[in-house]
Amino acid sequence: MRVGLVIYGSLDTLSGGYLYDRRFVEALQRAGEEVEVLSLPLRRYGRLLLDNLSPRVARRLRGAGLDLMVQDELNHPSLFLLNRRLRRQDGLPIVSIVHHLRSSEPHPRPLRAFYRWVEGRYLESVQAFIFNGPTTRRVVERRLGRPVEGLVAVPGRDHLPPPPEPDWAARARRQGPLRVLFVANLIPRKGLHTLLAALDRLPRDRWRLTVVGSLEVDRDYVRRLRRWIRARNLEDQIRFLGALPGAQVARQMESADVLAVPSAYEGFGIVYLEAMGHGLPVIAGAHGGARDVVEEGVTGYLVPPEDPAALAGRLQALLSEPERRIAMGRAGRARSLAHPTWAESLAPAVAFLRGLAAAAGSSPQERRAPSRLRGGQTR
Repeated sequence: MRVGLVIYGSLDTLSGGYLYDRRFVEALQRAGEEVEVLSLPLRRYGRLLLDNLSPRVARRLRGAGLDLMVQDELNHPSLFLLNRRLRRQDGLPIVSIVHHLRSSEPHPRPLRAFYRWVEGRYLESVQAFIFNGPTTRRVVERRLGRPVEGLVAVPGRDHLPPPPEPDWAARARRQGPLRVLFVANLIPRKGLHTLLAALDRLPRDRWRLTVVGSLEVDRDYVRRLRRWIRARNLEDQIRFLGALPGAQVARQMESADVLAVPSAYEGFGIVYLEAMGHGLPVIAGAHGGARDVVEEGVTGYLVPPEDPAALAGRLQALLSEPERRIAMGRAGRARSLAHPTWAESLAPAVAFLRGLAAAAGSSPQERRAPSRLRGGQTR
C-alpha cells in the first residue's frame, strides 16, 4: 500500500501534532507500507485558501500514485475544495487525522464563523477519520451532525525516555520555591500569559518558572511576554530555555514540582501524559481533550482558560500542601503507565487504512478505470 501524508512544512516540526504524524508514518513503515510525505508551504490563511485553485498543488497530489491519502486536518484551508476533485476524478480514499479543530480555538467572532464554515466543508470532503482522542471525535461528529467512519488512536505514552520511579520521599522533603514547568511552543493558545499572571499573584519567593518551547513560532507574542516580565521585575523568577530535545525535556520534568500548561484549547495534550509519567501533578485548560488525560482533583486540575485567579488558587494549593502534590503525582504516574504505547495505539489505525485501500481497489489505475474493468457493471 502506498500512502501519502499531507502536511504543512516539515514533519520534524516540534509540536504535539507533528509528533503524532511522525509516529504514524513510523507505524506504517514498520508494517511494511510505503509512505510519501506531501508537504505544502505554510503561509497566511488567505494564501492557503488559494491552494484549492492551484494546478500545481493539484498535480503534486494527483501525481503521487497513491492507494490512499492521509491528511493532517490542520491542512484543511488548502484542501476543502480540492478534495472533492481528488475523490471525484481519482476515486482516491482520503482520511483525515484530526488533532483538534481550528474553529474550536478562540478567535474573533466573524473570523471564527468563517473558519467554521471552511472547516466544515473540509470535514464533509473526506471519507474517514483518525482521531487523537474521544473528545475530538465527539466535536467532529457534532459539527457534522452525524456519526462518521473512523477510529480513535490516542497518542502513546512512550515518546520521552522511560521515566524511572520517582523518589517520592525525597520529593516530600523538598524545600524552597515551587518549581513550575511550562512545556509548549510559545503561542497565545497555550496560555503562558495566563500562567504568568497567576504566578504574579503568589509571593515571589515561593515559586520559580521554567519555560520550555520554541520562541520562534510567534515572536510578537514572545516580545509581549518579555516586556510584561520586565515591567514587573520578574526576570530572576523565570527561565526561558527555548525548544529542547526529548531527553532534556525529561530532565526538566524530573526536577520540577508541577507542570502547568493552561491552554485555551487542546485536542488531547500529549505533554500532560508525559509529565504524569514523571510523577508530576498537572494543571491543564478545562476546554477540549485535556480531560481525556487529566482527572480533576486526582491527577491534577482543570482550570478555565484566561482565568489567572482560578489558576493561582490551584498553584497555591500545590504550593502549601506537598502531600497533595505527591498523591497527585502517584495517581498520574499510574494513569500514564496504564496508557497504551504508540505501537499499541496506532496498530489498529494501520489496519483500518489497509481495509479502506483494499475496498477502494488494488491500484490507482484500477480505481480510475470504468467499473466494468474491475469485474463489475458500468453505471
